[in-house]
Amino acid sequence: MGTGTPASGGFGALLRGLRTGAGLSQEELAQASGVSVRALSDMERGRSRGPQRRTVEALAAALALDAAGARELEYTASLGRPRRTAAHEVSPPAAVAHAVASPGAPDLLPRAPRGFHGRAAELDALSRAAVGEAPVCLVVGPAGVGKTALVLHWAHHGLSAFPDGRLYADLRGFGDTGEPALIEVLREFLLALGVPRGRIPESENGAAALFRSLAADRRILVILDNARDSEQVRPLLPGGRGCVTVVTSRHRLPGLIVTDTARPVAVDVLGPEDGITLLARVLGTPRVHAEPAAARRLAELCGGLPLALRVAAARLAQRPGWSLGAMAAELSDETRRLSLLDVEDTGVRAALHVTLQQLPRHVSRQFACLGCHPGTHVDRYAAAALADTDPAVAETSLERLAAAHLVTETAPGRWTMHDLVRLYARSLNAGPDGLTRVLDHYIATGLAAVAAAEPGNEECFPLSAHFLPPAAVREFADRSAAVAWYAAERDDLTLAVAAAHAAGLHDRAWRIVLTLWPLIVWRVRDGWVPLLDTALAAARADADQHGESRVLNVLGWVLIEEGRIAEALTHLGAASALASRAGDAVAEANALIVLGVAQAALGGLDEAAQGCERAVELARKAEDRTIERLAMQHLARHWADAGKWRRALDTATDALAFDDRPATVDVPRTLLLMVRGEALLGLGYEAEGIEQLELAAREAETSGYDDGAVRALGVLLRVSADAELPARYEAAVARLTTRM
Repeated sequence: MGTGTPASGGFGALLRGLRTGAGLSQEELAQASGVSVRALSDMERGRSRGPQRRTVEALAAALALDAAGARELEYTASLGRPRRTAAHEVSPPAAVAHAVASPGAPDLLPRAPRGFHGRAAELDALSRAAVGEAPVCLVVGPAGVGKTALVLHWAHHGLSAFPDGRLYADLRGFGDTGEPALIEVLREFLLALGVPRGRIPESENGAAALFRSLAADRRILVILDNARDSEQVRPLLPGGRGCVTVVTSRHRLPGLIVTDTARPVAVDVLGPEDGITLLARVLGTPRVHAEPAAARRLAELCGGLPLALRVAAARLAQRPGWSLGAMAAELSDETRRLSLLDVEDTGVRAALHVTLQQLPRHVSRQFACLGCHPGTHVDRYAAAALADTDPAVAETSLERLAAAHLVTETAPGRWTMHDLVRLYARSLNAGPDGLTRVLDHYIATGLAAVAAAEPGNEECFPLSAHFLPPAAVREFADRSAAVAWYAAERDDLTLAVAAAHAAGLHDRAWRIVLTLWPLIVWRVRDGWVPLLDTALAAARADADQHGESRVLNVLGWVLIEEGRIAEALTHLGAASALASRAGDAVAEANALIVLGVAQAALGGLDEAAQGCERAVELARKAEDRTIERLAMQHLARHWADAGKWRRALDTATDALAFDDRPATVDVPRTLLLMVRGEALLGLGYEAEGIEQLELAAREAETSGYDDGAVRALGVLLRVSADAELPARYEAAVARLTTRM
């Protein structure tokens, strides 16, 4: 076998690749073709670039090439044969055209983008990705984010790095005009590299092989813009060690990362300052600086999306007398924003429409259904409810949408949309029941969270007669899982309540609020009154006295904690009366318990205790052990506040005995431990009292009940010399005052 080093391009590289692909040694191919081993070695080493036709035919036959393969081999050989010009001068072979001075190098780059600004981090990332042997750089981002502008700016500022040429092709993977045929792109590249039109292979494989051969020893930049998928890109990769390929796409193209070690460079929206600067580049600095607040508002309304900013700037440029403030005021109207960000056939809506067209029908439908979501984030369960499908199917669709940069995964299992993308989704027709389905999903999930967070408590409410059960409901392993869900979903649940009330789905609005009661209890000073006011209005609009009584009860509790006792008394009195008229003993007991808290706040401890004793009787008649224990917890608190330590201790001890799950931690248990500890202190049993209070504080800290932790630690600070207590107390206060 020959031991020479093969040529890195041209006929020699092609021949060696065909031979090794056929599993033949040089000796074996020489015997089969009648060509000497030395001649084969010279060809593969590049010493013989253009063998005669008869030699090529013999090699093709020995290699068992088909007609297309034989034509490709002959054509590549012909490029290395000497050809005389009209003046009988020998012209350089096309395969060594790279030796010509760089001024003659091909340059297919479009002009550099105007008004380009910022993107220092992305430009640096692209430069780093372009280092190495035959790198493939994958620039990805949503429609309109400026991927092409970034790449062209980078390319025009680095021309000296590519002395043998710059090739560019718009693959139109997201255009309405259709994608160019692969052979058309290859033909344009080959013509640019100096191949005569008549010598360009007709087959895609032949043209691709010739392109790789010509690029093998050159330092060329190849930009493949707007690629649809990896398959569209692979035949256009030059492969030469000195070549750099940059691919832009709205999709992530993971296949290209796997097969060609593509290095991703993500392009996101612009920050506020860069967005303002982009406006100034188009409109002029004086006009933008004259209205700084309006300019910032415009950048915010465009969501930092360069395409949207350029369209807004173009509209303003056409109307010199129009203020930026007026434009911002118009864009503030969500019903008109997308239409105002379209100019002729260019704009955000058009770009998103084309992106969506590339996706399978069920993924496009999932996207449209996301437009019905009233909040900002979804998980697979919410997405499934919106599309009336299974969570696994919904998650697969969300992943496809994320790959197309139509949604973004902000945390494991949680997706969101850019504001303009969300407006586009809301403009699509997803059917009439999307909002109702997702609201009922939140009700079902909220009830599951209540069951995990406060096991053993009564049902919050009966389900609506028209409830649409989701295909699957998230399961919560324990209280911490439920707390994590509450923390993640609080803002979206608030938005869901507002959307339900605005849509006249009042029965859903107040029910969602009531599923939040564990969170309200844990963070009672966290500004719940506006949400509860909405729930109260919804319950009254729904004419549901049970719901109204329950909402009034929770609202009264929150008002007490905010020091608004008079308002609380009004609401709690109404709650008690409603429950009594409806014959709802449990609801009446609840109302009396909270009413007692308000009375105690005004100094009426005996009156409060009497109300709680009545609540205990009602709970026993209803055989509701949970409410009975709750009433006894508050009764014990009133006795303690009145200094009646023995009654407080006995009542708290009896209530704690109700708990047949001693390892289970909940708010009433924590509060009962606190009362027991204070009562023991009051009776002179200091060590035992501190022990009970420490247990209460630890349980509150562990379960996330920050309000309880502050109370228990506050008492301990007065009676214990433990050096760790001040730090624990300050930490609990900090958690309590920081919104979840």
